[in-house]
Amino acid sequence: MPYSSSLIRAIRSPTDAFETLARTDPDPLAVFFRQIVWLALLPPVFAFIGASTFGWRLGAAQPLYLPSDALTLVSIGYFFTLLFGLVSTAFVGRWMAPTYGADGRFGIHLALVGIVAAPMVAGSAFHLFPHVFINLLALIPALIWSMYLLYKGLPIVLGTGPERGMLMASALIAYLLVGAVTVLGLTVALWASGIGPSIGV
Repeated sequence: MPYSSSLIRAIRSPTDAFETLARTDPDPLAVFFRQIVWLALLPPVFAFIGASTFGWRLGAAQPLYLPSDALTLVSIGYFFTLLFGLVSTAFVGRWMAPTYGADGRFGIHLALVGIVAAPMVAGSAFHLFPHVFINLLALIPALIWSMYLLYKGLPIVLGTGPERGMLMASALIAYLLVGAVTVLGLTVALWASGIGPSIGV
């Protein structure tokens, strides 16, 4: 099944998309290059275009602009952070699989992660107009939809029971929350110690 098709079907008919994916044996490299790389690339591209055109807006204050070289470095860092997050989540899922009686194939874990991440990537289109409040309003429902897809799809795709699937999905969300807090903490620590781009207004 083409991965672009699976992403669209996951939005229109999640159960059918997950049942179809469960019957396939996706090649990890094919999923990575056809799906994961693009999902990780789009948000930084949107953010770069929006920030360079409009600047980041924090309420009624004047927009904040980064120098182009600093903005490029931030966008590259954003890309690799997302890429690491997507791939590592699939690795963690595969590592957890025996505990929850789930399918242990890495390719199917990676494909599931790609489908679950798709609403968040779609919501990142609001980076094209990088107003913090507007982006929060857009990304909160996208996050809820991604969580719904994870809880709905994981038991179907990985062939585990609903109770075990719920526990495994919750464990993956806990991993992602810890990862997000860690990235924020490292970013704050680096900027506080002077390692990071200076902001030009």
